[in-house]
Amino acid sequence: MKIKILNEAVQDIENGMFFYESQKENLGNFFLDTIFSDIESLHIYAGVHTKISSFYRLLSKRFPFAIYYKIENNLILIYAVLDCRQNPSWINNKLGKK
Repeated sequence: MKIKILNEAVQDIENGMFFYESQKENLGNFFLDTIFSDIESLHIYAGVHTKISSFYRLLSKRFPFAIYYKIENNLILIYAVLDCRQNPSWINNKLGKK
């Protein structure tokens, strides 16, 4: 299966990278490496994660972020990469718009 990261998810990843980079130099790059490694793991593990609404939710291994995705026609679509420390209603609203 191929993986496609949608534009809103790219923006989520960039926001996370900028946040961590502002905390400590090169932490943003480590965040990117970790998130992309988590996303690459979907080649093996897609579809085994908990479903939240109509999305599968993959929890990042190193950061408090969740990757929300769907599987459609042998394509893994990444819809959002969200900070789990956000208010749950904010997360639900963000996912509800997709």
